[in-house]
Amino acid sequence: MMKKDLVSLADLGKKEILSLFELTKELKEKQKKGKKYTPLVGKTLAMIFQKPSTRTSVSFAVGMYQLGGLPLIFNVEELQLRRGESLADTAKVFSRYVDGVMIRTTNHQDMLEFAKHTTIPVINGLTNLEHPCQVLSDLYTILEVYQSPITNHQLPKLKVVFLGEGNNVANSWILGAGILGLNLTICAPQGYEPDKKIYQEGKKIAQKTGAKITVSDNPQEAVKNADILYTDVWVSMSDEKKVDLEERRKIFQPYQLNTQLLNKAKPNCKVMHCLPAHRGEEITDEVMDGPNSIVFDQAENRLHLQKALLVQLLE
Repeated sequence: MMKKDLVSLADLGKKEILSLFELTKELKEKQKKGKKYTPLVGKTLAMIFQKPSTRTSVSFAVGMYQLGGLPLIFNVEELQLRRGESLADTAKVFSRYVDGVMIRTTNHQDMLEFAKHTTIPVINGLTNLEHPCQVLSDLYTILEVYQSPITNHQLPKLKVVFLGEGNNVANSWILGAGILGLNLTICAPQGYEPDKKIYQEGKKIAQKTGAKITVSDNPQEAVKNADILYTDVWVSMSDEKKVDLEERRKIFQPYQLNTQLLNKAKPNCKVMHCLPAHRGEEITDEVMDGPNSIVFDQAENRLHLQKALLVQLLE
């Protein structure tokens, strides 16, 4: 069998995503009932981190452990990559030792290079271009909250509005919404739009699924009739020292997810954030901790979704 990677959300089709969601639901129910399920006994997952992590590192490590496998966590500075060993050589060595690798790195091309030289599954834990595990968990959370039956493949035509920088999460949202047929608006200031190639790819996918994917710079208009309002930090990881933070705050202030903006959406509009949050910047406390927030539900579902992913890739 050919190995299967998850480097981009575009690596998955609608049926594969919905199958993953069905397994996610099953595994979540097993855990809630205290039922052990350990199909990955004897399997090992290596996790390589070039960037800081809370949810990705904890959820993958705990998930692998709960499935009976062994998680190994490496900071890239601890590996011989720091001393000049090539990605190709490192990938070949890991292929001889472990059953899968999850990587969280800055450069998406490094992810592609590493995956090219492995004989084992590679999972994208975040790059500068995409964050597929995050958005898969988000999509599952939305279906769960709206109690949409996954098995009939008829998903609700929800309107999702992403507020803020067109970053890696926004890019993965474009692909995910396109594949599943959701209506998505990326609302970002001019000059901070999502990746053009991914946007075009998402639009092509959307033509087949009936999704509507648009880009706007007008948050007051974009949020009207929204079912989901989603936001992320205004400055991506590793960019904090590269940008003028005060200038960035001025540019993005109209995109803050606050009560005023939330009130322009549907009355029961749900609020999402991939975390970590800079409270008082991209989102206010009253919204993040309010009754419309499902922020911590989506954070929990990182664990359940990734467990399902590990089972599908490593079992």
